[in-house]
Amino acid sequence: MRRFVLGLPLAWLLLFLVAPLVIVLAISLVPAVDGQPPFASPLDPRNWTADSYRVLVGDDLYAAAFFNAARIAATATLICLVIGYPMAYAIARAGEQTRLLLLMLVILPFWTSFLVRVYAWMVLLRPTGLINEALIGLGLISEPLPLIANEFAVHLGIVYSYLPFMVLPLYAALERLDSGLVEAAYDLGARPFRAFLSVTLPLSRPGIIAGSLLVFIPACGEFVIPDLLGGPDSPMIGKVLWTEFFSNRDWPAASAVAIALLAVLVAPMVAFQTLERRGAP
Repeated sequence: MRRFVLGLPLAWLLLFLVAPLVIVLAISLVPAVDGQPPFASPLDPRNWTADSYRVLVGDDLYAAAFFNAARIAATATLICLVIGYPMAYAIARAGEQTRLLLLMLVILPFWTSFLVRVYAWMVLLRPTGLINEALIGLGLISEPLPLIANEFAVHLGIVYSYLPFMVLPLYAALERLDSGLVEAAYDLGARPFRAFLSVTLPLSRPGIIAGSLLVFIPACGEFVIPDLLGGPDSPMIGKVLWTEFFSNRDWPAASAVAIALLAVLVAPMVAFQTLERRGAP
């Protein structure tokens, strides 16, 4: 029975996680060809080459896409933290009934399609959208503001979409926090802000790190939001990946980009686990 319980999830991971990664890695090590499929056979060692990775390193387009993806994802993660921490703190300190209501409101956006929510922002932000029309109608502006097809719209879409992933881990960390420690800090003469910096913030560090990873990692590879809300001046690696697969039909190059993105995203996860092990008693 124990072998079955342990073997089932292991088989699932091998079949749906490890096997696809091995296939993608194999495709990245062969040249592209005209045909179906559009790559040479990975089973023939004579086809193995690192040309896709050489192009990946030597082409400034990929470097710019990786940099933009990391920069936008990091900025959006910081914004989510600044907005999400007070929200999580307020939810953790609310009464039981109010807490359940607030948690439901945080989770409520997941009840609708992610794509529908992004399209809704397009309706709101476009030059003839509700926001610009309302501002013009109130006389606050004379012409529509450029709210879409730029980095502002990409940041807005990512923060809106991934904010719950920041709030929920922070809430879990703050809800378990022993309020007696804060009261002890008050008894020792600490002011509220000093008690927050010395007690609450350090003890909520696991929630901060977990929430930041849950936002940063998917935001780095995001495709839908930059494609629908972003402009051509800020390409992200998710868009480049889609272009290589479907427009250029260069599957080896796209696979190399996917493997490189995976390697970049594994680094913060390893760093988080290392910090957790060092902080464990």
